[in-house]
Amino acid sequence: MIFIGALKTARSLYFLMFACCLGLMGFGLYLQHAMHLEPCPLCIVQRYAFIATGVIALIAALHNPKGWGRFTYVLLIVLAAGAGAGVAGRQVWLQHHPQIVAECAPGLEYMLDSFPLAQVLPMLFKGEGDCAKVVWQFLGLSIPEWSLIWFVILLMGALWIALNRSANRRW
Repeated sequence: MIFIGALKTARSLYFLMFACCLGLMGFGLYLQHAMHLEPCPLCIVQRYAFIATGVIALIAALHNPKGWGRFTYVLLIVLAAGAGAGVAGRQVWLQHHPQIVAECAPGLEYMLDSFPLAQVLPMLFKGEGDCAKVVWQFLGLSIPEWSLIWFVILLMGALWIALNRSANRRW
């Protein structure tokens, strides 16, 4: 009950969002370095979206804005988490339709070194190669499915901050 009461302020919700993003990034790095699961290009884009969402949430928590500042941070979080949800949703679709995806593709680092950014972005969202392969599951859900769930939770948290009168009154 004390924990729920502490989450009534926007600042504590921003900190919680930051902590979630930090934990998710830590788990992603654990999967990469301890379990030797190399991230595909779409996974890397999702990591950037988690980092952006977390950094914005941390800055918002430290700043503890009022008025338009609150809506600016919420908008930025919604944009970052929404972009991540879009990429995760695309990868979930690719995993459920692997017959459409090409067999292999170069890694993100190679693509960025070899092609201009304008050509890399469309290649990323094709999700060729290992983006369609399910390499790890927990409770029957793949990594991008879990990412999509977490992006939606972060989006709902940001919208809660924007719409919850009691969290906004304490500012």
